[in-house]
Amino acid sequence: MHMLNDKILKLREKLNESIINGADYEETYKLSVELDELITEYYKEKINVN
Repeated sequence: MHMLNDKILKLREKLNESIINGADYEETYKLSVELDELITEYYKEKINVN
């Protein structure tokens, strides 16, 4: 789960950079969707652990 958290943090940074740098909408949207999927996976694992 720790590794998944690290992936989320890195992808969040990448997404923020794309927004700040005015990257293409498609690229920013793709990163956002990937981040949502990782966050969903994180919470699914967290629920199964508890």
